[in-house]
Amino acid sequence: MRLFVAIELDDRARAAIAERQQHVQQAVGVGRDRTWISPERMHLTLAFLGDVKKPHSSEVIRVTASPLDAAPFTLGLGGVGAFPPRGAPRVIWIGTTTGSAEAIAVQRIVAERLRGVGVAVESRRFHPHITLARWRGARPADRTRIGAIDEGGEVARVHVDHVTLFESRLSPRGPTYTAVSRATLSGLPRPTVQ
Repeated sequence: MRLFVAIELDDRARAAIAERQQHVQQAVGVGRDRTWISPERMHLTLAFLGDVKKPHSSEVIRVTASPLDAAPFTLGLGGVGAFPPRGAPRVIWIGTTTGSAEAIAVQRIVAERLRGVGVAVESRRFHPHITLARWRGARPADRTRIGAIDEGGEVARVHVDHVTLFESRLSPRGPTYTAVSRATLSGLPRPTVQ
């Protein structure tokens, strides 16, 4: 099973992000070296597990279905950027305007659980984002065009009260995602510091 854990988006957020994605497409063009993510496939990945063999997958499903000790939160989405941070951009993304610290905390809990059952999770710093496009033939100068697109401000808000383990099946028409399990965020809200 090819698996990943993600925060799902609701239809309203997908539509708003798709509209911003169209502005980005107009600014950078649609070339053959760019793969634009369709709105129904948009999500915020917390952990990509890759191929997990059958006996091990049941452990992964178990730990990703148990409630997480984190409070539900609102995730604000906005801003356009690119990975890697220098050189030719390979991924164009929309980031977070609010809820970033909460998303990072949830990602840490998920990563810790996965490591506990022997799944290697990426060690680089987690940057919450939603991929808009992958760009294979970009040049370093293309980064300037992406930077000029960022209108700032919030595009969408999503109420996050669970995370989902998805199975990804690849095909010539693109991947299809099927929810395998969901873990609710069952913690109490933390008091805000004044």
